[in-house]
Amino acid sequence: MRLELVGVTKRFGALVANDSVDLAVEPGEIHCLLGENGAGKSTLMNVLFGLLHADEGEIRIDGDAVTFADPGEAVRRGIGMVHQHFMLVPVFTVAENVVLGFEPTRRFGFLDHRKARADIRRLSAEFGLEVDPDATVEDLPVGVQQRVEILKALQRDARVLILDEPTAVLTPQEISALFEIMRSLGASGRSILFITHKLKEVLAVADRITVMRLGRVVGTTTPQESDESALAAMMVGRSVELVVQKGPANPGREVLRVRDLTVVDERGVVVVDHVDLEVRAGEIVALAGVQGNGQTEIVEALTGLRPLRGGSIELDGSEVAGSSPHEMIRAGVAHVPEDRQRDGLVLPMSVADNLVLDIQDSEPFARFGSRDLAAVRANAEQKLGDFDIRASSVDVAVATLSGGNQQKVVVARELSRPIKLLVASQPTRGLDVGSIEYVHRQIVAQRDRGVAVLIVSSELDEVLALGDRVVVMFRGRIMGVVDSSVDRDTIGLMMAGVVESRAATR
Repeated sequence: MRLELVGVTKRFGALVANDSVDLAVEPGEIHCLLGENGAGKSTLMNVLFGLLHADEGEIRIDGDAVTFADPGEAVRRGIGMVHQHFMLVPVFTVAENVVLGFEPTRRFGFLDHRKARADIRRLSAEFGLEVDPDATVEDLPVGVQQRVEILKALQRDARVLILDEPTAVLTPQEISALFEIMRSLGASGRSILFITHKLKEVLAVADRITVMRLGRVVGTTTPQESDESALAAMMVGRSVELVVQKGPANPGREVLRVRDLTVVDERGVVVVDHVDLEVRAGEIVALAGVQGNGQTEIVEALTGLRPLRGGSIELDGSEVAGSSPHEMIRAGVAHVPEDRQRDGLVLPMSVADNLVLDIQDSEPFARFGSRDLAAVRANAEQKLGDFDIRASSVDVAVATLSGGNQQKVVVARELSRPIKLLVASQPTRGLDVGSIEYVHRQIVAQRDRGVAVLIVSSELDEVLALGDRVVVMFRGRIMGVVDSSVDRDTIGLMMAGVVESRAATR
């Protein structure tokens, strides 16, 4: 099946999310749609899958124009989609999830479990999608849950399969297995539309690459004709330094010492399980793992945002467990949260006010109980220059800034006071490669000033590029501490819960 999008335009008010986009996918082709968050990739795929309707342009299948009122019509025309956030019922079995909405039935309308299982085994064998039809989905690893989503699409006879950021929550081994599955699907004549922002993965698996920027297609190429630097330049419109420039670390005193840390979630389930951790001055410790294995809760505990069930947290030898966020700030802890809009900024407030959120009651920004607005404004104007924040004015609402500039506001605020410990969670999530380059430089600069740095990232490339030591977590426990020179496969095994004694050094 040949798929074309011709002149597709989608607007949301004044925002043009897709601007006259042309895209063609040939039968059996793995076609990568590359671009940063906000480039328009997911909007385009939602138009293709019937979740959104284009304002202009058309979709063609084998030369015939088609319209999809809803995803059901797209499915019936042979288009399947695996969303970044899986659409599975956790308490159902694999078989029940795969046939949901398209159930094979026996007499009197009962579900034909035997046929459902047989279909899954047949498709699993044909495409290398090993999965137990009778397993309960909530008991499966993330990589296997993704296979269930792919089986759902294949069971509906998808000829074009859309994979939206499919590697975001996978270990390196699971990513390699996914690529083999994609190649098998391509060999069968099915087409893959692979949406991503990861350059290495595109070059590893694509037949063709289409790059989007600001809602438009800026070029189409192949892995043979391009490389990471060229693709990055297409994505952001200028050359970008992709390698983190940093010298060897010179660790000093122990700044952060965590012992037997135990944290529970809102349901009372233990999500951080007796964790020990140290971070010294002048080093970057990177906390690695598939998201959802306790990293978020560790960060919240260290920054006073979540109570402890047990254990101790020492900062420069002083116990700070149970301190409030305000007290942690006063103790010298800077925090770049994983969700900048929810936890890092007050969106309706101005850029100037957001830049002093944690010190607005201190001199020089307040005197005798009154705010010094001139000092607040002067601080903001200086920070716009120092941290390359692109805003028309310090008075505009921070909500009007791009994601990258919002992140720069958070970074500028947190790094503009004397700090002992920087805790940065997913510091480059949703940023273009140019903003990533900038944030990485700022983190390394803090290390080189003698600050202890703890970063949390689900991007293994970022972990290996920034970390002087890498701490790997799985289901709330530390699986090992390794040097960043350890190979990706070893760290991937640890992320999946397999501990290799030769890798663990703690």
